[in-house]
Parts: sequence; C-alpha cells; structure tokens
Amino acid sequence: MQLQARLVHAESGRRVVEVSARDGQRLIGSALGEGETAEEAEDRALARLQARLQSRPGLDRLPAGSGPSAVSPPPSPPAQPLPPPGPPPPGPALPLVPPLDAGTTPAPTAPAATEPPVDPEDWSGELVHLDRQLQRLGWGRDQEGVFLQRAFGHPSRQRLTTYGDLMAYIRALEGLEPLADPAMVPVPLRRQDLLAQCDALLAQLGWSADQGRTLLGDHFGASSRQSLSDQQLLEFNMLLEGQWLADAGDAGPRDP
Repeated sequence: MQLQARLVHAESGRRVVEVSARDGQRLIGSALGEGETAEEAEDRALARLQARLQSRPGLDRLPAGSGPSAVSPPPSPPAQPLPPPGPPPPGPALPLVPPLDAGTTPAPTAPAATEPPVDPEDWSGELVHLDRQLQRLGWGRDQEGVFLQRAFGHPSRQRLTTYGDLMAYIRALEGLEPLADPAMVPVPLRRQDLLAQCDALLAQLGWSADQGRTLLGDHFGASSRQSLSDQQLLEFNMLLEGQWLADAGDAGPRDP
C-alpha cells in the first residue's frame, strides 16, 4: 500500500492536507486533515484515513508508523497540448449516488459560482491574462515550472488540459505579491478533485441527494454545489468527513 499526501489549501495559520492510499493504480481511500502546519494537517488526515480503512471489511490497517514522506502534488496527467481545448478525460470510477446538483436551482442568497457552466472554446484571452500575471510577479519559465509542479504535478502549462485548471492557476497567481517565491506560496484548489471527493464521501455516508442538499442549505444557504466557491466546497467536504467520523462511532447513520 502506497500513501501520498497533497497540500490542497494554505493560508496564514491554516493548512489543509489530503492523504490518499493506493494499491498500485487503484485508489483505496482518502481523507482531509486541517492544522496550523502542514505536518499537523497531514497527521490528522492520516488518522482519519486509518479510521476509515479500518471500518471497511477486507482492508488491512496501515502499517504502524506509516505515512507519506512529504506533501506532494497529484500524479501527472498524460501530456496534451493546451490549444485547442477538449473535454476533460473521464475520472476514476466512484460509487453511484443520486447527483446532488440535478434538478436544482441555486438559492438567491447563494454566492455566485466560481466557474462558468460551459467551458469557452477560445482561451486566448485567459492565456494573455496569464502572461500578464507572470510578468507582474516577475516569474520566468523556471519559476512558473516550480509552481506548476507543486500545484498540478508537472512543470508545463501546456499540460493544463481543462479550463477549470487554467482558471484555478490564474486565480492563484492573481492573489500573489510580486517576486513571491513559487516554492513557498499556496497552491490552488482543484475543483474537479473536490467534486470527486465530495461524491465519494456522499456514497460512503450512504446519503441521498436530499440529505446532501439539507447540509448545503443549513451551512451555506445553497441548494447546489455549483453555487459554492472552491473554498466553500472544501469546507463542505470537511463537514461530510466529520459526519462520517461521527457515524463510524455510532450504531447507525444519522441524518444531517
């Protein structure tokens, strides 16, 4: 069993780390942890993953003292040129649950979605804006490669094959100060990863779409995940993980 840790969010005094367990190419499970430092967040994520795997029949415990050697980026996707854009590759198979977003309309008080519902065909304007941000930061190709390697697992923007990843990259650069160190600044959240993890958590909880929408409404005043920002979606996933841990200690599942 191989463990991998990835820093998914960083701000002053707060780090969120995802730890995943794999058997070869097969994903066994993953968990999020939050702490003041990356090490503390990683330890909490590892403890959550340990509890989750122990609750599944037929799965071995993590070896004593096991843990990822370092917080690392996700595996590199296959190399593809950026233009022209194409549909994102299919993700890993997940347990089927009723779609949380189907047939719903975001509540009027919910924040605006952070990504457009349909990817544009022409990315030229975004790429020009990206170059301007790099110039503002004073980053050359080497500095950009360091940041891309940390955030996306590869050093080339040509391997950003989805519009969502491109926009996450641009938004991350917009929040940085000139001459920031690309090896130290926070990396962007990846919405596709957050949505996939959300689906997996809902399936593990055995929740219906109505139960998921109830939790969304209670905590965010929203009826759809698409009306959440990336940061709110991360917080929603952590709420689901907390609910799963609470359910694991009880005789049966509870409603949100």
